[in-house]
Amino acid sequence: MIRLACNQLRRVVIMSTKEISVKKYVVRLSGEERERLETLIRKGKSPARRLLKARILLKADVSQDRAGWSDSRIVRALDTSASMVYRVRQQLVEAGLEAVLSRKQRATPAVPRIFDGEKEAKLIALACSKPPKGRARWTLRLLENKVVELAIVDRASDSTIGRVLKKTFSSPIASSNGSSRRRPTARS
Repeated sequence: MIRLACNQLRRVVIMSTKEISVKKYVVRLSGEERERLETLIRKGKSPARRLLKARILLKADVSQDRAGWSDSRIVRALDTSASMVYRVRQQLVEAGLEAVLSRKQRATPAVPRIFDGEKEAKLIALACSKPPKGRARWTLRLLENKVVELAIVDRASDSTIGRVLKKTFSSPIASSNGSSRRRPTARS
């Protein structure tokens, strides 16, 4: 209990010192931007983080004779962190309203692709070739072992192989190259 009170007191002291400092990123919204944010909040159909950012911007706005709330007041009212308020202000000033409301796309994927175009082509060629002796067709496990054995890739799981083959519509276990089976037609 005492530790919690100390943490809250420390947070109040930090926020009060931030409140005194001059704002580096000042939020000034145009009438159209303000209307867009108010409409976004009124509808309430957007993701929670986007709505929170819209509320932060509306509270921090100092344009058109508006005083604009202090960061500590916004933090208390919206139950968010001071760093979130700071980042939203910074992003608006540096990148604009659209950047604040939309998610930033990653420059590189979280996990690099195992199969690029060339390796994918080799896998498809392998899947379309004759299966090993004693087998009627290629299984995902057989393909997994063979691509590692042929040094096409260092490692791959059978689910990765299946995903690559499904994406290219050349599944070795499907009876046709299409993505779905044909529906039987009525014969007369």
